[in-house]
Amino acid sequence: MREAKLEPNVISYSAGISACEKGDQWQRALALLSEMRDAKLEPNAIFSYNAGMSACEKGEQWQRALALLGGMREVKLEPNVSATMLGSARARRASSGSGRWRC
Repeated sequence: MREAKLEPNVISYSAGISACEKGDQWQRALALLSEMRDAKLEPNAIFSYNAGMSACEKGEQWQRALALLGGMREVKLEPNVSATMLGSARARRASSGSGRWRC
């Protein structure tokens, strides 16, 4: 994007995170979330964080999915009930069979 003299924004980052989620690239999805914050862009609770949590779910990274949910507050985003339930459900699914999930 920068080569084309286009500045990335929340929408382009969120689309990239979503593409990483669909391509089973949870590490890259998390890197884009971090890069987004470094660029002083606020990740969107619905698109950015949900796509990040979904990428972690697919990569069976339930601890990271829960960390993203908790990290929403750090960037002054208040997780709503659906985001909290979504994060918890994704973490449970990602950890199923691992024997590590504790309530």
